[in-house]
Amino acid sequence: MKEIFDIILTSLQVSLSSTMIAAVFAVPFGLYLGLSTKKTALRLRPVFSSLAGLPPVLAGITVFLLLSNAGPLGSLRLLYSKPAIVTAQVLIVFPLIVASVYPLVLPIKAVFLETCFGLNIPKKKQIRYLFSELRYGLLAAVLLGFGRAMAEVGAVMMVGGNIRYKTRVMTTAIVLETNQGNYSTALTLGIALLLISFSINWLVHGLFKEVSHDPLY
Repeated sequence: MKEIFDIILTSLQVSLSSTMIAAVFAVPFGLYLGLSTKKTALRLRPVFSSLAGLPPVLAGITVFLLLSNAGPLGSLRLLYSKPAIVTAQVLIVFPLIVASVYPLVLPIKAVFLETCFGLNIPKKKQIRYLFSELRYGLLAAVLLGFGRAMAEVGAVMMVGGNIRYKTRVMTTAIVLETNQGNYSTALTLGIALLLISFSINWLVHGLFKEVSHDPLY
């Protein structure tokens, strides 16, 4: 049982870390893509929408090649470690959060910019006000990213190595225990993962209901 708790804790640790790192950059960038009328921003929107469906194995192989002994960052010796897992998950989660954030801006863009212009609000403060107006939707986007990180298997297995008491997370442990015939352990981990997923989906659903009741929408 102690090992199961350790696996769950490791899963939460790496997934929360990667989601927070990705969100710090993805949320402001997504808001910028939604507000901007520049051609570059308009062209980047469909790019990030496509990258949101990026096969995780591509993120895994990219991080693996960078951190392997023959790679440019091999001297850091981070392969098969938690930082390697976090890095791979950031690559997966970042475009998903960006692609979830910028559509939140589009329905209120005209009204928001008109209000800011009328009140003579500086551009630097506009993002701060936008954060406040879209807080529920932004939190929902971040939770979606966290759920994606928690569910990842291939990339985590590739760069983490599924090392016992070190880099083993719920998804990779379920695969291992199933292959070894330890179905009770696999089922326990599966139920834990399912409960976490249900909790995330429940929160996201509630937050999107708050967004739909917002008068700006």
